[in-house]
Order: sequence, then C-alpha cells, then structure tokens
Amino acid sequence: MGDCRPLGFLIGLPFALVAVVLSLVGLIIWVLGSILSCLCPCCICCAGIANFAMDLVKLPVKVIRWFIEKFPC
Repeated sequence: MGDCRPLGFLIGLPFALVAVVLSLVGLIIWVLGSILSCLCPCCICCAGIANFAMDLVKLPVKVIRWFIEKFPC
C-alpha cells in the first residue's frame, strides 16, 4: 500500500525545521559529552548527556513521522 499523506508532511515541516535546530544543538552536546567521557571516564553523567543529545539528533525524523501518521490519506 502506498502512503499518500502530503498534508501531514507539509504541516509537520515547520516543526521539523525547529527539530533540526534542536538536533544541531544535540550534536554539539554529544560531541562535548563524548570528549568529556573520554577525558574522565569516571563521569557517568557525561554518558547520560550524550544519550540525551542523540535523542535530540533523532528528533526531526520522529516529528515528521508523527505528523504524517496523524493525517489520513
């Protein structure tokens, strides 16, 4: 079956653009967290920060999929 939900994609696009900006912030946080965890492996909080940053990086895809699923064909 082909999914034809362009309306959900178009409405979700501005929110995805905001999510892209957040993912860039997440990328910077992830790089800093990775460097800190390599320099001081005893800092377990740096791993948590890096995992949170990875969730921010995946956010645009999640937002677009969520909007596309909300609108019928």
